[in-house]
Amino acid sequence: MRSIGTLAYGIACYLVFLLAFLYAIGFVADVPVPRTVDRGPAAPAATALAIDVLLLGLFALQHSVMARPGFKRWLARWLQEPMERSTYVLASSLVLCLLFWQWRPLPAVIWEVQAPWAYWLLYALSALGWLIVLTGTFAIDHFDLFGLRQAWYGAHGRERPPTRFVERYYYRLIRHPLMLGFIIAFWAIPRMSAGHLLFALATTGYILLAVKFLEERDLVAMHGDAYRDYQRRVPMLCPWPRRRAGLDARPGSTSVPGATGVR
Repeated sequence: MRSIGTLAYGIACYLVFLLAFLYAIGFVADVPVPRTVDRGPAAPAATALAIDVLLLGLFALQHSVMARPGFKRWLARWLQEPMERSTYVLASSLVLCLLFWQWRPLPAVIWEVQAPWAYWLLYALSALGWLIVLTGTFAIDHFDLFGLRQAWYGAHGRERPPTRFVERYYYRLIRHPLMLGFIIAFWAIPRMSAGHLLFALATTGYILLAVKFLEERDLVAMHGDAYRDYQRRVPMLCPWPRRRAGLDARPGSTSVPGATGVR
C-alpha cells in the first residue's frame, strides 16, 4: 500500500502543478481567467503594493529554502526520499495559487501598444516564452523535474539512477533556457500596468539572483569540473556567441544539468 500511495502522491502533486502552470499563463497574459495580474479585488495602491510584495517574497522564499540541499536533508527525516521532489512541486504550486488568489492589481498603465501588428507580435513572443519553458523541461527530464520519475521508482522499490550531466537542444545555446522563457513571457506584453511591471521586475530579479548565486552553485557542487567547463563555454541566459578555444570546443560532448532543472 505504501508503494501505491507514493505513486498516487506523485501523480496528485504533478496534476496540481499542471493546473497552476496553465493558470499562470492566463494570469500573466491577462486572458479570461477569474483573476489575473490586472484583474482582481480592488485595494488602495499602498495596500495592494504591500500585499503583492509579500506574495512575491513568499514565493521567492519557498523556492530558495526548499531547493537547498540542507532543507532536503531535513525533509528526508520526515518523508520518503521518492516523495521529496513531489513535495517541493506541490508547495511551489500552492504558493503560486495563493499568489493568484490574493494578488491585488495596480492598474496604472505604464505603456500600451496600439498598433494591431505590434499587439499580436508581443503576445506571440509571450507564447514563445511559455513554449520554451514547457519544451525546455522535456529537453532535460520533465518527469524527473516534477517528481514523477522519483515516485515511479519509489513505488516499485527501485533506486533511481544517478543524475546524468547531458547537453542537448536549447542547453547547447544557454545554460538556463527555462528561465529565459519565463523572462520573455513576463515582459512581452502589449499593456504593461504598474502591477504587471512589479511582477515582471520582481520575478526577473529573483531569477537572475537565484540562478547566479544559488542554482549555479548547487550545480557546480553536484557536477564539479564538468559544470565549470560548461559555464565557460555556454552563456547563462543570453545566447551570445562565445569564442571556443582548445579543449573548450568538444564537438559531441555532453554537459547540461540532465534531470536537475532549476529549483
